[in-house]
Amino acid sequence: MFTRAVGRIEWVIERCRLLQAIGAEFDETRPFAGLAIGTGIHLEPKTVALLLTLQRGGAELVSTGNLNTTQQDACDHLAARGVRVVGGPTSDPVEHDRNLWEVVRAHPDLVLDNGGDLFVRYLDEPYDGLRGGTEETTSGRMRLEPLRERIGLPVLVINDSPIKQFAENEHAVGQSVLESFLRLTNLSTNGKRVTVFGYGACGRGVAANFRNAHAVVSVVERDPVKRLQALLDGFLVPDREDALRTADVVVTVTGAEGVVTAADAPLLRPGAILANAGHFPRELDAPALEAAGAIVLEGGHMVNLAGPRPLGNSIESMDLGFALQARCLEAVARGEVGREACVVPVPRAIDERVAASFVAASS
Repeated sequence: MFTRAVGRIEWVIERCRLLQAIGAEFDETRPFAGLAIGTGIHLEPKTVALLLTLQRGGAELVSTGNLNTTQQDACDHLAARGVRVVGGPTSDPVEHDRNLWEVVRAHPDLVLDNGGDLFVRYLDEPYDGLRGGTEETTSGRMRLEPLRERIGLPVLVINDSPIKQFAENEHAVGQSVLESFLRLTNLSTNGKRVTVFGYGACGRGVAANFRNAHAVVSVVERDPVKRLQALLDGFLVPDREDALRTADVVVTVTGAEGVVTAADAPLLRPGAILANAGHFPRELDAPALEAAGAIVLEGGHMVNLAGPRPLGNSIESMDLGFALQARCLEAVARGEVGREACVVPVPRAIDERVAASFVAASS
């Protein structure tokens, strides 16, 4: 698929059709001229396509990655094109904290956040000139919602777009988690008992893809309505302890902390494999579980963006999500949304514009 002439990053950029079209428009409109954008997001080839699109709109970029998901070739590609890249691949929380602070202390005009890390630090050291920005994840939205009054700036939550929910979270996350399990373990899924914690959009996708791969899937969900949905979708919905006791594979997709801990280790079957697909590596208490003899893939970091040759979600799904990012940052830069739009979903007009563009490009 990749040759010496066309590397992996170039392959991805060429196939991000929406970002390519937006970049061509940004060459003319320059919505970010004179502005700096600070980003803290997984640095991998699809993110490269997004950041270079923002650069075509006139932005100066200062960018760092997330824990255990940064890819060095992505950093090198961005740095060679004038992006200020802070840090590199790391699983050290202390080093990651330093990198995030360096982005915030560059005083960007706009922030593209992933998990709320940059906005939280901005509140600890506020500065004049920040116009607002975006938050990529449910985990970040949950973190920032209680801070709305303190932030007081437009922050558009990409993950609350219906496009992001069904295109990336339900379809693409499910595919990439299954692919990563197969790649990392080289085990089959046929007949295995898989327990999925969480039945939001990502959990639905994970459960469906493992079932389609001939696993027997149980869902653990605290919300009674979502639990009913899982039942009606054809999944088993046992009590939490029974779901853990019978599982060959456990996948957490909740956005919460301490979903499975050392206290659960006695329930687990010998050889049971645990993986996390949520944003933060805190859903599984990996050190304690591993000390108790459990197998935790990639130390509890995002299983589809960690480990050997991580690919993450599909190019098409991320092209959609990152088109939302580009349009939302454009709206904030142009002052088209005000401080009342603090930690709120993507505006409907942007959803419609991105959806229509993708359908037209697919025709």
